[in-house]
Parts: sequence; structure tokens; C-alpha cells
Amino acid sequence: MGDQERMVEAILFASAEPVTVRELQERMPHGCDPAEALAYLRKRYEGRGVQVVRVGDAWAIRTAPDLGFLMQKETVETRKLSRAAIETLAIIAYHQPVTRGEIEEIRGVSVSRGTVDQLLEMGWIRFGRRKMTPGRPVTFVVTEEFLDHFGLESARDLPGLKELRAAGLLDNRPPPGLVPLTDPEPEDEEEAPGQSELFED
Repeated sequence: MGDQERMVEAILFASAEPVTVRELQERMPHGCDPAEALAYLRKRYEGRGVQVVRVGDAWAIRTAPDLGFLMQKETVETRKLSRAAIETLAIIAYHQPVTRGEIEEIRGVSVSRGTVDQLLEMGWIRFGRRKMTPGRPVTFVVTEEFLDHFGLESARDLPGLKELRAAGLLDNRPPPGLVPLTDPEPEDEEEAPGQSELFED
């Protein structure tokens, strides 16, 4: 098992992307048990500067959360998302799998193709299964890259309404004079999203 731990450790260190148990099994010698080796390795790294973390169905070695400030220069996000992209991403994360029509219904505005293309290009969303409704529309879901970026094991780890309100990201009531829009929003908007429209009780 010690040798298997070393093999799993070497693969995770050398891989830029999270690796699934199946991929580990394909790379390791016949008869190895990567799942058990992962469990031992994860325990061994507890409390260290890096940790073995689960990202969706895959595994990766990542900096311990409390040491993230040391990597600030390396993790600065230079590309800003538009308001439309932020709202669309939030809806997909909380309502996946969701169709374009359902996104538009929740937002109250049309979703431009550029918004979806930007999120697809960033690798934060992908196409899901087609919905079994007339026209069989395609759905969207968030990717493991999205989960990895925000340090989530799965979409179930996203903060709930109570946490969002406690953090001051949601208002208990919509802003006064709020009127639903019907035209697509410009892609260059960069102001904070109208969260109160996204997560109504």
C-alpha cells in the first residue's frame, strides 16, 4: 500500500487537472487499489501545506485553504465577468441542469449567445443532457473546473440563502422601483448582479 500511495501521489502532483479513480487505475499496475491508496494519502496530508481534495468525481492536490493568501499573486483573476455572465453562471450552478429558456425565465431577460459562449470558453459550464420535453432543449451544468476554482467538492456545497443573506450578498426584498426587463442586457456590464432577482423565497 505504501508503494501505491507513492504512485497516486506522483500522478496527482504531475497532473494539472483533477484525476478520477478510473484514470488512476488505468495508469497503475494491475491489481492496485487507487481508491484505498487515496484514502490513506488524504489522511497523511491532513494538516499539511497541501491537501488531497475531491473535485466532483476526481481528485487533486491543492494548497490548504488557510494558506491561500500566499498564492494571491499567482491566482489573481484578470478577466472580469459581465453582470449577465455572473447571473447566468449563478442560475446554472443553483438550478442545474437548466435550459436556456429556464435561465431566461429566472432572470427575466434574454440570454445572449455571447454570455453562454464566454462561460463555455472559460470551462466553467458545459452542455448537459437534453431535456425530455418538446424540442428536447439542451441543458447546462457547471464543470469540475468551476468546482475546483471555488474550492467546492460538489454543487451541493454552494452557500444557501441563509449564508448568502448573512454575507450581505442578498437583500430580503427587491430594490424599490425594480421593473423586469425584456431586452438582452449589454455584454459589457460589470456591476454586481441583482441577486435578489435570482434567489426569491
